[in-house]
Amino acid sequence: MLSFQGENILSVNQLNRDAIEHIFAVARRMEPYAKKHKRTRVLEGAILANLFFEPSTRTRVSFGTAFNLLGGLVRETTGMQSSALAKGESLYDTARVISAYADAVAMRHPDAGSVAEFATGSDVPVINGGDGPNEHPTQALLDLLTIERELGRFGQNVDGMHIAMVGDLKYGRTVHSLSKLLCHYKNVRFTMVAPDGLQMPDYILDAVTNAGHQIELVSKMEGNLAADIVYQTRIQEERFPSQEEANKYRGGFKISQAIYNAHCKPNSVLMHPLPRDSRLDANELDNDLNNNDNLAIFRQVQNGVLIRMALFALTLGVDTLVEKYEADVPWFSRKRNS
Repeated sequence: MLSFQGENILSVNQLNRDAIEHIFAVARRMEPYAKKHKRTRVLEGAILANLFFEPSTRTRVSFGTAFNLLGGLVRETTGMQSSALAKGESLYDTARVISAYADAVAMRHPDAGSVAEFATGSDVPVINGGDGPNEHPTQALLDLLTIERELGRFGQNVDGMHIAMVGDLKYGRTVHSLSKLLCHYKNVRFTMVAPDGLQMPDYILDAVTNAGHQIELVSKMEGNLAADIVYQTRIQEERFPSQEEANKYRGGFKISQAIYNAHCKPNSVLMHPLPRDSRLDANELDNDLNNNDNLAIFRQVQNGVLIRMALFALTLGVDTLVEKYEADVPWFSRKRNS
């Protein structure tokens, strides 16, 4: 199993089922701090360099929040043009400089393989926050934790489940990484719902098939959403050759409460990596689903903080010390009632 301490977290390929379950066990211990029942100062004085060279709200803030909740400090760079990379500095040189300032790095970059390249120059652990259309390992872990918890509400397990992945499966790095993680489980049934031009890449399909899972490729939602998990994805318009090409697919996979009632199971769990495109011509997950108890998108967000806290604690070697540095929370927080 991955040793974690001092390691980079760059790809789900580094993880086996034992490693996944170890991360989840540590993540569950982070819940009292995320819910402000307690606070911990275990990373007091430690500095996270949060380097996001591609637009992000949730992931960037989630990484920063996770580090803060462990007592650490966060320094951020957002956007390529505000960094020395815009002046021609290499990723290696940037890594050598930044790792001299920080104790850990969380990084997002628009080019596949870029975070791994950066890590070759870093003296501190680097966690991949998404590298182009390639991977998003922390999103896959939070998605898998969400799936485990949501299915548990209905007495089901990840082993033997049916998942429908819907929308942009070609460019959606979240479903690439999640599919790889699910290869460590048993008898998972996949329904890939996408137009031919946006279907899941062959190398992912091969990995899933080689793991012994069943796959069905379909191009329409009707009749194909009666799954335990329905994982909707956004059309990744920023990764298309042109906006015109992306517009061909906009709005092709809308799910509303009416569609849910007609085509999903009564307990189908709805997931989305966010942001959901709520513009009228896209409207991937309609606002009329907001009161559906099986819409899990905001529980995914909460689970993301837990996963990232766990990874910081593990890679910085303090996972067994978190409770030792506990303190009470003196301020009012509605989270304590959640």
